[in-house]
Amino acid sequence: MDGMKAIVVGAGIAGLVTARQLGLAGWEVEVIERSPGPRKDGYMMDFFGPGVEASERIGLYPRLAAASYRVEAAQYVTPEGRVTSSLSYRRFADLAGGKVLSLLRPDMELAALDALRDVPAGRVEVRYGAGVGDAAVRAFAADADVVIGADGIHSEVRAQAFGPEPEFLRPLGMRAAAFIVTEPILNARFHNRFILTDSIDRMAGLYSLRTDEVAAFLVYRDTADGAAHDAAPATLLDARARLRERFAGLGPTVDRLLELCPEHPYDDVVAQIVMPHWQTTHRHTADRRAAPVVLVGDACGAVSLLAGQGGSLAIAGAALLGDLLGPVAGPEGIPAALAAFEDRWRPFVLTAQASGRRAAASFLPSGPLARLLRRWVIRASNLPVIDGIVARSIVGRIAK
Repeated sequence: MDGMKAIVVGAGIAGLVTARQLGLAGWEVEVIERSPGPRKDGYMMDFFGPGVEASERIGLYPRLAAASYRVEAAQYVTPEGRVTSSLSYRRFADLAGGKVLSLLRPDMELAALDALRDVPAGRVEVRYGAGVGDAAVRAFAADADVVIGADGIHSEVRAQAFGPEPEFLRPLGMRAAAFIVTEPILNARFHNRFILTDSIDRMAGLYSLRTDEVAAFLVYRDTADGAAHDAAPATLLDARARLRERFAGLGPTVDRLLELCPEHPYDDVVAQIVMPHWQTTHRHTADRRAAPVVLVGDACGAVSLLAGQGGSLAIAGAALLGDLLGPVAGPEGIPAALAAFEDRWRPFVLTAQASGRRAAASFLPSGPLARLLRRWVIRASNLPVIDGIVARSIVGRIAK
């Protein structure tokens, strides 16, 4: 078993957890990451569902809990600051089954990175700033037993081994942006609350961090096909200028966030990845020694932020892949392990994706009536019987 080697492309949540679990099982793992270091972009996520059980089982939960934020409520407000509806997070936790952590995506990644300290020295190497192009992956995979693509929704491994992105990318009609700014006044004003604009075809949100910083989260309708993820959706403006144009008029708080917006904020299409297969023993390469390839996390089953399960599924899927691949003692056992991973994990991903597609219809109200309906649904969340309906709407049903 000590001779087994894996190449993991992508040092995000799924990639790091997979690397940890394989390292603990005795594999030699090399993680290749294009970014120069842990990424700082990303929005706050509600961590619940299958990821909680998986993180407790593999010993990651205490690190996640230590990095989590205490959120009291999510409040929708008018441009003038009047609260139109509010959802208690204690109630949300009850509806979601008890354990819900509010985590900034970069903090989840740092927790997974820190957890590599549990692995004996020398088994897992993380290489930041590494090229992840076709030639690089081929070179690194030449002596690997398996290549694991954990490089996100715009996966280069997926493009090389399975086909171009447009074959699998399913846009949901909107884009999302996120950035963090230093603003002590707003930080103190909205402590322990999610603030969301009660607006039509666009929504801006913010939450206070532990320092003087504020994290901003913006979602807006997009009619572009989303195939070229780095292209402006209906304008040639750069991302910062586009956000300032799209979110003008939502009040002084949003205006202040946009004023402080960095030059290159995260701004990407909201989409899902739908594929017929996640693993293959036949890569698109002339090298006959090329290793089997498997995808994990958003690379194979992005559910979109609308499903509310991205971080949870990343950890649970990576833990399962580690469970099945870790005990394999020779290359001949890899195809069966990868097939078992896909067979067992696909129902969970498909269920979460269906939940995300349902949420897409109401996430951004298209008019005053749709906005009013959302207010009524949130207000009804404290009523008996109705709260169960709201739970299924917000949390979604995860396959058992």
